[in-house]
Amino acid sequence: MGSLQRDSVLAQSLQSGLALEFERSESTRRIRLVLSELLYIASQVQEQQKNQEFQIKQSDLFDNAVYMEEISYVICVALSELPTVLSILDITETLLHVKYGPEIICWIVANIPDSFSEVCAHLIGNGERQEESALGRIRTMALTMLCQMNPSQALAIRAKCVELCRMPALAITLSLEHENINNTLAESDIVAFVSGLLLGSDQQVRTWIAMFIRNGQKRKWESHTALQCLREELLKRLQAITSQNAGQLPESQVVQASALLRLYCALRGIGGIKFQDDEVAMIVQLLTSHPPPSPAGVRFVSLGLCMLIACSSLIGHHNLEKRSIEWVQWLVREEAYFESASGVTASFGEMLLLMAIHFHSNQLSAICELVCATLGMKIPIRPNNLTRMKQIFMQEIFTEQVVTSHAVKVPVTANLNANIPGFLPVHCIHQLLKSRAFAKHRVPIKNWIYKQICNSVPPLHPVLPALVEVYVNSILVTNNKTSEHTNKPITEDEIRRVFQNSVFGANFDFKNINSVPKTETDNMDIDISKPSLTSQLLLLYYLLLYEDVRLSNMHTFISQDRKVKSYSTEFLSELPIKYLLQLVQRDQMNYAGLFSPLLRLLATHFPHLSLVDDWLDNEMLNIDSTVTNYENVKITDIMIIETFSHIQTCPSRTGRLLRQLMSMKPTDIWPHAEVIIHYFKATVSPRVPRYIQELYKQVWLRLNTVLPRCLWVLSINALLIENSLVKNVFLTQENIVLDPLQVLRCDTRVFRCAPILSVILRILQAALAASRSQLSRHIQDKPLIEKIGQLSSEAEREDLRTALVAGQESAAVQILLEACLETSEDRETPGQMWSLREIQSIICSYLHQVFIADPSLAKLVHFQGYPRELLPITVTGIPSMHICLDWIPELLSQPEPEKQIFAVDLASHLAIQYALPKALSVSRLAINTLITLLGVLSAKDRVILFMPVLSALTRICLAFPPLAEDTTSLLLQLGRVNSAQAALGDKSADILCQEVNETFCLLLQKAILQSQVY
Repeated sequence: MGSLQRDSVLAQSLQSGLALEFERSESTRRIRLVLSELLYIASQVQEQQKNQEFQIKQSDLFDNAVYMEEISYVICVALSELPTVLSILDITETLLHVKYGPEIICWIVANIPDSFSEVCAHLIGNGERQEESALGRIRTMALTMLCQMNPSQALAIRAKCVELCRMPALAITLSLEHENINNTLAESDIVAFVSGLLLGSDQQVRTWIAMFIRNGQKRKWESHTALQCLREELLKRLQAITSQNAGQLPESQVVQASALLRLYCALRGIGGIKFQDDEVAMIVQLLTSHPPPSPAGVRFVSLGLCMLIACSSLIGHHNLEKRSIEWVQWLVREEAYFESASGVTASFGEMLLLMAIHFHSNQLSAICELVCATLGMKIPIRPNNLTRMKQIFMQEIFTEQVVTSHAVKVPVTANLNANIPGFLPVHCIHQLLKSRAFAKHRVPIKNWIYKQICNSVPPLHPVLPALVEVYVNSILVTNNKTSEHTNKPITEDEIRRVFQNSVFGANFDFKNINSVPKTETDNMDIDISKPSLTSQLLLLYYLLLYEDVRLSNMHTFISQDRKVKSYSTEFLSELPIKYLLQLVQRDQMNYAGLFSPLLRLLATHFPHLSLVDDWLDNEMLNIDSTVTNYENVKITDIMIIETFSHIQTCPSRTGRLLRQLMSMKPTDIWPHAEVIIHYFKATVSPRVPRYIQELYKQVWLRLNTVLPRCLWVLSINALLIENSLVKNVFLTQENIVLDPLQVLRCDTRVFRCAPILSVILRILQAALAASRSQLSRHIQDKPLIEKIGQLSSEAEREDLRTALVAGQESAAVQILLEACLETSEDRETPGQMWSLREIQSIICSYLHQVFIADPSLAKLVHFQGYPRELLPITVTGIPSMHICLDWIPELLSQPEPEKQIFAVDLASHLAIQYALPKALSVSRLAINTLITLLGVLSAKDRVILFMPVLSALTRICLAFPPLAEDTTSLLLQLGRVNSAQAALGDKSADILCQEVNETFCLLLQKAILQSQVY
């Protein structure tokens, strides 16, 4: 259509100016003229866009306001008649470049109302992220006029700006104009809208609006105008709230005031706005108002307190600073009243205290985190800006001694759990304990901690384990200052009070409880009638951690001549440690932060309560489940006594009772444990069916999950051998720990009853682990400071402990191996051999675990030796016996013939079981050793050595045929030597000669002439 106006086919033969021609022409030509001018302007716009320039186009037609109405009608007609050629969106974009473009756009949209949303969306989409140009100002004007024409769509247009992150000044302007239309502050959403932009989850929107605020402070373009209008509106709102009540904030305006404070914080922290003097004065006036004691009032105070710290410019003037200090001091005085009247547990009092604590310990980053968390926004707070606030808190409001004294008086949080939000008293106490403020100012804190532990419920609050840890350290660790004051530990009686009302209360010695004088906690308002699992777990964690830290620092205590409290082993043995840990394991969602440290301490100090077999059994037993197949019969001790008295005559009754017991939870069975275990010995009778024994074992395993140590003592005493000559003494846990072999002093019938023997082996394993732990604890508890007697170093004590442990464990192994020997009674009693085989299998399985856990024990047992007839059983039944190949050479070098015989016999059985290269070399060494000994031994010693080992030579050759040549050479040489000796009349030599001949024949038959290779 031509790049120049005169080239246009729509406007040819112009006799005069375009405006005059427009006036004289008929309607069709007017359309041509308007379209010609629009297309010409559009071409100019395209040329300028390439050069990134903007200017209002001069036009005789569009520069006159009198033509505006007719031009608008012409364009509307053209759009309706030429819909495929003309686009309203392109025309509106072109009209932005003429003098009365926004007005014409409004005329067009008014005549084509269904295009309103489309036109507005197009104008916004082509707009700038920040209105920083003349075109942006005109575009904003056009959109503003459109929204004034159709006010109901103003908020939709605003939402489009936010969605596209375009034209922030327009969004703010529309919000303010919408408020002016409503003409009431209550109906306006300007505060909520701007807060949503600054504090929303969309990072792109936050960056966009923050850039608008920064640009708006540079006093240019639309951003400055819109921002200034926003500030004036917010200031008007501040004045409206503060002018109504002098210093007092009514309940109806608390929420609105809180929203304003939070918005100003966001404007300062995220938008980087610099407050003007009138704004600072009004903010401080509002911030220091006295709200009513309600949850909203507590929230307002918390926000105000954090704003004082986040915006240091608020206390830049002396009068404002003085007013702020007086307000904080008022908060300190009114904190208790606010908390009681508002019903809010996590009130501003704890936050005040926590801020003071952080200021005293110079943890400014922690204060910044606290402020950001309370305000709900991440804003930069420079530590340098906190210098004045730090001085105010430390010198004028909270000295350190005031902080500690005040902290102890703060009430504990009732039913403390992880679902309670905010900053609580426990946070303050934790921080003060970390900074050792209580010890420094000699403020007792034990009662507060004990009360808070008793007032805790699931789910576990994450700060409670950390509180226990710093409390234990504040009791025991003194930073090398012997004169430093330390906190008091929780007494045994106070811990008993929590456990005595639980399911385990009957296990405590009530005489001890009642005989203890009243403690400081007796006068405290603590409800321990039904202690929560959380309280019990925290006290258990405290005990275990206390003992761990105490034992680790015993050298320091003795060198400083300090006497620290030690919790007795008798007291620790009363606690349901294992059962509580199992509960934590099954409910890790509620106790996630406690299971790992508890398990570590348990495995370190109570290995007998963390046996692998126990954990596996607990998974299989599924002790939380209850079976409902049986009628709900209440089981009593009398019923149990009557049923077990007929265990041999009517075992079906006993079986039914045991199945009912298995359907119950272990804690429900435990009250009857003593009666059930009383009949332990009755179950080992040969006349009791195996099914009953298995059921009894399952019931025992369920009881073992509750109070295992108590159960072990009952079981051992129930199975002790009855001796008419010696009066049986009731064994205690202390007796068993000192001498774990007491476990095996049981009725001999146990060693032919597989289910009961497996129980005894479980107890034995635990008793040995407890003994090891007790000996280690004794060494830690009484460290060697100076030479005592023959002991001069800790290494010697450790060697003695290791020797004692090895002696105990090897003796237990020897007793169990002896139980595997076949007796005449086994051969005579029908079916007893099958029981013996099962017993041998159970014992071998146990020994395998023992040897794997401690290979040195396997070496010690084999150097001690045991009946050689057990070697076929141990080598085939204990998979870990192959480790013996490592030290058979050392055993062969021993001077005692018994050990040499045992070594050769062991090597032969290992060669059959493990035909490995190492076994071959050991077997060859054994034969070479025998050849060497043949030439140096006397006739008597020769018979003693070689008579038992001849059968072993056959086994070696059967396993390793290449050794047959050396073996036959040994037999020939041995035969010749003994033939010569027999010629002198030595009968033993003659017998040995015969044995050699038989061995040679057997060797030929089984090894050399063997036709079957596999």
